[in-house]
Amino acid sequence: KNKISLAQWSMNKSFFSGKKNALKFPEIAAELGFEGVEYVNQFYFDYLKSGSTSSKNVKVLGKKLNKNAIENNIANALIMVDHEGELASNESNKISISIDQHKKWVELAAELGCESVRVNLSGSEDPKEWVERSVEGLTGLSEFAKQHNLNIIVENHGGLSSNAMLLAKVMRKTNLENCGTLPDFGNFCIEGGYGTCTKEYDMYKGVAELMPFAKSVSAKTYNFDSDGFETKIDFKKMMKIVRDSGYKGFIGVEYEGYGLSEKEGILA
Repeated sequence: KNKISLAQWSMNKSFFSGKKNALKFPEIAAELGFEGVEYVNQFYFDYLKSGSTSSKNVKVLGKKLNKNAIENNIANALIMVDHEGELASNESNKISISIDQHKKWVELAAELGCESVRVNLSGSEDPKEWVERSVEGLTGLSEFAKQHNLNIIVENHGGLSSNAMLLAKVMRKTNLENCGTLPDFGNFCIEGGYGTCTKEYDMYKGVAELMPFAKSVSAKTYNFDSDGFETKIDFKKMMKIVRDSGYKGFIGVEYEGYGLSEKEGILA
């Protein structure tokens, strides 16, 4: 049986507005019945500034989050990192800057005893070059993460990364034990933006292609029908793909809908 974790993004409105305290996230997750948490770096920029390479406050923040997690018997599963440069840029110097900017979050993940750090592969728009540059960025960051016994994992998260066949190719070429994927049940838009998607990759095919490399799984939800089933994603079909792959890790609940309150959406 897989353990269930809560993705902090499910409550992004509450954390961005300051209505909820991001330092108390483990406690909030425990109250809702979760066993683990998936942090989002954006809610901790007060401590570790976006774009900086300074990691002097890692221990301070780590101590606060650890205290809350231990008191609430919550496992720190991973940190999701956004807004820290282009790991797949077509310029090598930009890739190395991005690697440096990610290091503080890797150090924080180590302090928290996380399994993984989730990164994005933005950068080059040319598929062939994107694959090569992604390998370059992931190799550099994974080598740093290895010293801290951490995995670097990539989510299908828009752009070329939502083309699962390409992302699987990146994984095969990177070929490192501590580098893998975080298949997200949604997030398969390959053309157009959020809410205005013009072309989608087949989500079931996509998750199946990413599961062999999975070190975490994001059970994305948007809306539910009166029987409690997701309206856009066939969860039975999706979970069968996850189970058939032999995956044993955490499954993260990520509610991204509008019909329900954050709490109701998470529980649904």
